[in-house]
Amino acid sequence: MEFSEVIRRRRMVRHYTDQPLPPGVVDRVLRNALRAPSAGFSQGWAFLVLTEAADRARFWPFVPTRVEKTPTMQDAPLVVVPLAHKQAYLDRYAEPDKGWEDRAEARWPAPYWHIDTGMAALMILLTAVDEGLGACFFGIMPEHLEPFRAEFGIPAEYAPIGGITVGYRAPDLPPQSARLAERRRGLEDVVHRGHWGRRNQWHA
Repeated sequence: MEFSEVIRRRRMVRHYTDQPLPPGVVDRVLRNALRAPSAGFSQGWAFLVLTEAADRARFWPFVPTRVEKTPTMQDAPLVVVPLAHKQAYLDRYAEPDKGWEDRAEARWPAPYWHIDTGMAALMILLTAVDEGLGACFFGIMPEHLEPFRAEFGIPAEYAPIGGITVGYRAPDLPPQSARLAERRRGLEDVVHRGHWGRRNQWHA
């Protein structure tokens, strides 16, 4: 699939069939996630991958609102939970070529461990589209994080940033709301050329 088509077709898919994924797809999805950029090549991420029905069944109680609103998400044959590892960044930037030996979090202009793990999540979403699949990123609410960690044995230093479902779109997938197209912001709404508030004509 052409990259521009992958971008155009990407949307959050919440209705799936329970059709198994072809051999090799899970590995391709995860290998592409590892191609995401990371500050200092810290690669401060990990991925909890749930492919067995019993393991996925253990996961869904920790996102009850998601299940209540769109129960067909549970049919997706793959759930991935990207995990951000802050300490990997603090340690990497304490090395001689970076020199932040105090490992002070205040040195960071933004939490790149979350940003980079989010980029890896986007790689998963785009790879799913390229494989002819659907995918959806969704949050795990704060009150469910500790029970979730305990259920799956996730170390305290790894922070779940959300969950991702991957699978075949349901044939009766509801059409995208026309309101989404109406709400989509254009370049003229978000691009400031050379100075904030300068929105001259966009040239393709």
